[in-house]
Amino acid sequence: MSCPGCGQTGSCSVFMTYTVLLLFFIPCFKWNRRYFVRTSCCNRTYELSFEKGDSIRRGDDSDIYASDLFPVQDYGSNGAYMNLKHCDNCGYENAEDFDFCPKCGKPF
Repeated sequence: MSCPGCGQTGSCSVFMTYTVLLLFFIPCFKWNRRYFVRTSCCNRTYELSFEKGDSIRRGDDSDIYASDLFPVQDYGSNGAYMNLKHCDNCGYENAEDFDFCPKCGKPF
């Protein structure tokens, strides 16, 4: 795909995040599902439209267009851009300065 941020051609990774209710470590209910795309060229993260992300999750053959992507910017309390850490094991994103993922325990 052609990156909307830098204009270079590269690949992208699509991942899903959600909130889950655990009862005694058993997942019972999931909500707040969101889909994201991370580009390989400039490592930028974009939120993917829910319809397109859900279509990809179901295994439908879908193309991703620039109109489906929304830039993700996370600013701290002082207004400076925060660097989000992404866990390659479980997909959890964290803005804190942790060395290990708080969800699965693997190192970032």
